Amino acid sequence: MIPRLKELYLKEIQPALKSQFGLKNVYMGPKIEKIILNMGLGLDGNDSKILKSCDDDLAKITGQKPIVTKFKKSVANFKTRKGSNAGLKVTLRKNRMYEFLDRLVNIALPRIKDFRGLSLNGFDKFGNYTFGIKEHIIFPEVTFDRADKVRGIDITIVISSKNKEHSYALLEKLNFPFIKKGEN
Repeated sequence: MIPRLKELYLKEIQPALKSQFGLKNVYMGPKIEKIILNMGLGLDGNDSKILKSCDDDLAKITGQKPIVTKFKKSVANFKTRKGSNAGLKVTLRKNRMYEFLDRLVNIALPRIKDFRGLSLNGFDKFGNYTFGIKEHIIFPEVTFDRADKVRGIDITIVISSKNKEHSYALLEKLNFPFIKKGEN
């Protein structure tokens, strides 16, 4: 079964972006390639119970098993050892990516307390968009009672586009709640 957001993208958003930017065909327009979720654990990465709990939470949120990331260097000031656990990472593609994006925009982001919108400063020079969520419990799959500690998640949306404006137009058509210019 095709996800609702993917169907919307293929039937309405792609042709609209083609006409908006004056492109020759719909495949020249911006497209989401993948979504990467990263949950850094820091010193808690060495505790197997905490690691398992965070692993379960991230698997419920994304529908995919995360991989454990390791520290590349030892840094004494951060009390890290090379090769020890640093956090968890999930890369979503194709249908799972669209399903996650739909739940993120329509369910999770509106549940953030005092949410005013996403910043426009998250775009890099290639058109990818990165933002952070301070509480992973905003997702309905995670039960608040079972979560031992509220953790943050970094989300990177990799977009194939020519520039930031194309990426912004795509995300805006996907109903991303950006802070409008002129608002505080």
